[in-house]
Amino acid sequence: MEDTVYDVLIIGGGPAGLTAGLYTSRADLKTVLVESMMIGGQVITTTKIENYPGFPGGVDGPELMQRFHEHCREFGLNIVQGEVQQLQDKGAVKEVLVDGKLFQARAVIVTTGAEPRKLGIPGEKELVGRGVSYCATCDGAFFRNVPVAVVGGGDTAAEEALFLSRFASKVYLVHRRNALRATRILQERIFANAKIEVVWDSVPEQVLSNNRGVSGLAVKNRVTGDNSVLALEGVFFAIGVIPKAHFLANVLDLNEEGYIMTDAECRTSMAGVFAAGDVRNKMLKQIATAVGDGAVAAIAAEKYLDEQ
Repeated sequence: MEDTVYDVLIIGGGPAGLTAGLYTSRADLKTVLVESMMIGGQVITTTKIENYPGFPGGVDGPELMQRFHEHCREFGLNIVQGEVQQLQDKGAVKEVLVDGKLFQARAVIVTTGAEPRKLGIPGEKELVGRGVSYCATCDGAFFRNVPVAVVGGGDTAAEEALFLSRFASKVYLVHRRNALRATRILQERIFANAKIEVVWDSVPEQVLSNNRGVSGLAVKNRVTGDNSVLALEGVFFAIGVIPKAHFLANVLDLNEEGYIMTDAECRTSMAGVFAAGDVRNKMLKQIATAVGDGAVAAIAAEKYLDEQ
């Protein structure tokens, strides 16, 4: 166990966590932020962000998160690498187990975000890294001049398809319905892109492989019942996300989908524990709303500490 008792411990280093850390550090609260992967969360896999205020023309995700990180360092935010395994309520102090090491804090802000949802069809798990991916911006450049597919119909799927069209010879956008759920501007770009073909009313049934990796995607038309195979070398799944709150299932109140339940001030069911960003049950999941959540959670935590 660390001898230090922190004022605030933040779990997660995406936009919500970094914003919370900026606010608490600037308020001279002794803060530590714990991140298991790379600082920046899912935003670092986004090539161009067009709807974050202050960046006309857009900004690359990694660049934006680098700015967040630098801003936090300016106020001395302590960031440690590690996987949080457990959160326990010890009254005035919360205990957080990080890679077997115990941290203590008077308040905790959970900003663990969400992760890509898996479809679970044959070949998907087995071919991850050999043609199956959940991040076009991470892996798209590996698929130059070959056909690929994107599975999904929302904003993320549309953005992935548009990005992949820079590299791939052809992009199939496989969607289970007869209309996309993506915003209108993204739909217009999809339909105007000669490299993208939408495969309507269809669901993937199996990722096919050869000795090298992915060789095709078996799909079934939900209306006609017809089966077909798309010959391709890459499959990108973009069918939504699931909250990364499984380690809190018996600790905090979660909804049926696994999101942390909070009030308007980001307070959870445990006194002194707050949640912000995509892990929190809310209508809109965007960088702008994550930043707002992070600020609210930080101020709420500061208020909570003042009252103790």
